[in-house]
Amino acid sequence: MLDLSSLDNVNRILFSIPLRPIQGDRFQPTGFPSLGAATYQTRDGQKLLVESSQSMANRLESVCWDTANNKPIGCLDGISHVTVTRKGSFLTDSMLESHRINSPYLLEGKDRAFFDQLKAALGGLEEGPIDRKKLAEVLLKFDVGSLIHGVFLAKKDLAGGRLRIARALSAFIEASGVRVAASGGVKNDHVNPSGDTKAGFGNVPFSRDEFVADSIVCHVNLDLAQIRGYGLGKDAEQLLVLLALHRLRRLLDGDLRLRTACDLEPIDRDQILASRPNGFALPSLPDLESAVATAIKKCTSSLTHTTVKFEDDLKKAKDAGKSADEESDESEDNKEE
Repeated sequence: MLDLSSLDNVNRILFSIPLRPIQGDRFQPTGFPSLGAATYQTRDGQKLLVESSQSMANRLESVCWDTANNKPIGCLDGISHVTVTRKGSFLTDSMLESHRINSPYLLEGKDRAFFDQLKAALGGLEEGPIDRKKLAEVLLKFDVGSLIHGVFLAKKDLAGGRLRIARALSAFIEASGVRVAASGGVKNDHVNPSGDTKAGFGNVPFSRDEFVADSIVCHVNLDLAQIRGYGLGKDAEQLLVLLALHRLRRLLDGDLRLRTACDLEPIDRDQILASRPNGFALPSLPDLESAVATAIKKCTSSLTHTTVKFEDDLKKAKDAGKSADEESDESEDNKEE
């Protein structure tokens, strides 16, 4: 087991990890509808959001998933999560869902077995102040990732929709001293260059904005005070901290190809030191894998792997626009509560 005693009196672990493009200088940042690239002015000059905290949470969790076998990677065997099947085959998992255990594939299906199980486990939270320890115990049992990456159980039948946990592990990537690297291209149609472009034919020229920067930094914040505040005990606290550090190390050691034209890597992968506590070194991947596996075994009695069936029709959004008369023709069982 790794010795993390140096963190006992620390409320945060903060990393600011310098990154660089694997090739060249240009990179493509994240974009937002009706906004495009998120640039903003600070007292230190113009900056750019390369990757948002929402996206980083998903990336930190996805590196722990074995896509070939549809299950957590080997060292996480025994971790709590919820798998969803459809017609006997794998459909999704709480580790893959953007809202984790609040996924509609877990809580919105006609099969209410898991919803009822979760509601029963959360019994007693309907009125009065939320018992965070009880909520944390339930999340630890069903989906430990919700205690790391946050969750909002926005269902009125679950304590009136008041059950939420903020991210204990958050991260974002920011670039400083940014300039636009304008370029462009053309979609060529060698058969009919002057064809109808609205129908997908013809040559279509386009412009493209990438960026260059003086620096690109991945900022990471692990809230140890929040983890201790769950009141789950030393073994569970140790597990949560190790899981968070393991996810960060796997992301940095693995694939930071965020987009086609945004392939990044740490400038010094072997020396990743925290700014708080000053000098704390992110452990190596082999050490973290071993420590996480041991921590999971210590918490085995508190962790479960649940399987849920989702056999509802996968309706497209346009189906939601049906008239009230059409809706009334369906059986009561097909309606949402």
